[in-house]
Amino acid sequence: MTKYAQFDASDYLDDEDTIAEYLTAALEDPNPDVFLAAVRDIARAKGMAQLAKDAGLGRESLYKALTPGAKPRYDTVFKLLHALGVKLAATTAHS
Repeated sequence: MTKYAQFDASDYLDDEDTIAEYLTAALEDPNPDVFLAAVRDIARAKGMAQLAKDAGLGRESLYKALTPGAKPRYDTVFKLLHALGVKLAATTAHS
């Protein structure tokens, strides 16, 4: 029987370009939990405690904001993205 290690995206999120591409792909999904899962993966890659500190949030608040089904406030998401060194940009939707 072949054993496989469970895939963990956070193992591959080691530079800002990769993180930005990962978030961009997550934003293409209409399910907001996909985006939160991507941010959670990035937070694990960077270290939850360090990200919470960089974003000016409590560690517990960070975990709560990234829980599946959570509805974090815009300012929380903005602080997290800023702490991660990424920003969102709007473009026209092409059909």
